[in-house]
Amino acid sequence: MFAFTKFGPTDYVIHFQRGRVKREGRGLSFFYWVPTSSIVSVPVASSDIPFVFQLLTSDFQTVTVQGQLTYRVVEPRKLAELLNFTVSSAHRYVSNDPEKLAQRLVNETQTAAASAVAQQPLRDALRSAEAIGAAITAGLRGSESVGMLGIEPVRVSVTNVTPTPEMARALEAESRERLNQEADMAIYSRRNNAVAEERKIRESELNTEIAVEEKKRQIRETQTKADIAVEEQRKALVDLQAANERTSAETKAYALEAMLKPIAGIEWEKLVALSGGAAEPRIAIAHAFRQLAENAQRIGTLNITPDLLQSLLAEDERP
Repeated sequence: MFAFTKFGPTDYVIHFQRGRVKREGRGLSFFYWVPTSSIVSVPVASSDIPFVFQLLTSDFQTVTVQGQLTYRVVEPRKLAELLNFTVSSAHRYVSNDPEKLAQRLVNETQTAAASAVAQQPLRDALRSAEAIGAAITAGLRGSESVGMLGIEPVRVSVTNVTPTPEMARALEAESRERLNQEADMAIYSRRNNAVAEERKIRESELNTEIAVEEKKRQIRETQTKADIAVEEQRKALVDLQAANERTSAETKAYALEAMLKPIAGIEWEKLVALSGGAAEPRIAIAHAFRQLAENAQRIGTLNITPDLLQSLLAEDERP
């Protein structure tokens, strides 16, 4: 019985007839004798396999690594020799070997992921999703088992690396405390800056006050110097006036001495007589009293009546 089959361009087809390869290639369409033929179809398009692993870090903490493996078949003949990709006339696989391929790739991916995660502590692993993906890709490309299957890993994307809920809460608490400390340090730094700026302002004010006081002191010193200069000038003036008065007095004394020198040896009675003072009653009485005083040792009793003194005073008071 003859049948016709047709495959898509992403299917690599191998037509076996009586145990020998009659034709092979991508996207074939042909008639074949059903009783003696078997057809193998290997998909060569890229495929995605999601994965979720629980792995241990270098500090023995459990993390969950979630991602996706993208691969493609580069040697379909080699893969067909290891796994059964035979299809029926309805293009359905006659065995579950195609499903085993995905599981084998997941196992290899888990091995590479475990090796990558085990080299990092928890904190580094949580921040290294991209690096872990690159390490898994490199591990798969270097795997002998993957090479034997004729598979080429295109890319491994690690979408998430998460710790256990308990460890996540602990890390959150630690991070929260660290952030609080950083916030406190920021507040402390801001206050220190404010205090420093306030100190600068206060120092500027004090410097201004010192400058003002210095100017006031200079003004006072200048004023004091001016007052001292005025007082010195005044003292010089007083000294000059005193010297002038002393000179004037000395001049007058000298003139008086010169005037009195000619009559220094003359008795006063003669001077009174020469000046005409003897004619004055008061002068005469005064002359009499002087003579009495000079001869007081010879006088026994002397009576001077008030009338005499009154007459003398009356004479003195007359204009």
